Amino acid sequence: CFAIGTKDGFKIFDSNTGRLCYERDIGAFSIVEMLFCSSLLAIVGAGEQPSLSPRRLCLFNTTSGAALRDLNFLTSILAVRLNRRRLVVLLQEKSYIYDLNSLAILDTIDTVPNPKGLCAFSPSLDGCFLALPASTTRGSVLVYNVMELHSHCEIDAHRSPLAAIVLSSNGMYIATASEQGTIVRVYLVSEASKSYSFRRGTYPSMIYSLSFGPCEQLPDILVATSSSGSVHVFSLGFALNQRTRRSTGFLGSMIPHTINDALDPAYHHVLHSAVPAGIKSYVGIRKVDKVTDASTTEACRAIISLITYNGYFLEYSLSINHQDESSWSLQREFNLLTAISDNPIST
Repeated sequence: CFAIGTKDGFKIFDSNTGRLCYERDIGAFSIVEMLFCSSLLAIVGAGEQPSLSPRRLCLFNTTSGAALRDLNFLTSILAVRLNRRRLVVLLQEKSYIYDLNSLAILDTIDTVPNPKGLCAFSPSLDGCFLALPASTTRGSVLVYNVMELHSHCEIDAHRSPLAAIVLSSNGMYIATASEQGTIVRVYLVSEASKSYSFRRGTYPSMIYSLSFGPCEQLPDILVATSSSGSVHVFSLGFALNQRTRRSTGFLGSMIPHTINDALDPAYHHVLHSAVPAGIKSYVGIRKVDKVTDASTTEACRAIISLITYNGYFLEYSLSINHQDESSWSLQREFNLLTAISDNPIST
């Protein structure tokens, strides 16, 4: 499922069918965060009345239609993340860590000014990390262990301030992009070491979102959306195989991997004009299938979903063959704001 906030309320959709399965028209909401695919929502309003204050976090049960608990803050809430044990609330210069069950506050992190609420969160209990900007002038990332309540490492990823960060769901990898938007880098969290550097393009572009494919170990692909309206896909698995082959050659032994990867446009697949240029979008990778049948040239198939901030849902299928050649097809597209629920909720 996925949830959206609108000027009228919030909606929950089934991502498999596109069906609107829940809605509440009770005023404007800026944040609607689901606990996996459960009935628990963390919602933050965008109105002037007290019940919709941007400084008030409400834990809401969609089954009962009732608020369970409220948390109030001195400044506006910019982001919320949660798993079955932790609740994270981001303000502009502080982040609060709560025990989700008791709502006891466990720790407070003082941060650099973060007006966009930029953060990344890995919900796995075994590798539960929170990533936050560590500088306003450079692309440094603070990685914090949310379960053990201590700072894990700091990664100096870019020369320019961060524009987007994402952690893989298991907390093993973190990807970053700066406001320059030309290079996307991937780091191994446990060692704070760089694993990949991908060139998105030559000219600057604002990266709106990054997303790893679902994985148990190494993610297969990393996807980015940008202000140009394009979707960029980087094949991590293919890059790993090619890097191993290249390193055995004479040139590969002389050029450092990090430099070679940053300049090499391979392993990069672009869908131009996927959404209108300048329209902010969020990307998610719903499914990745590796193709092992020897009778086909396909190596990987992925289902990639986009939600645009002007209210549209788009789903693309991407096929990548063993030569790292790709093809795209649009599977579904619909307007999120005009969708009608099969069982509308009375308000």
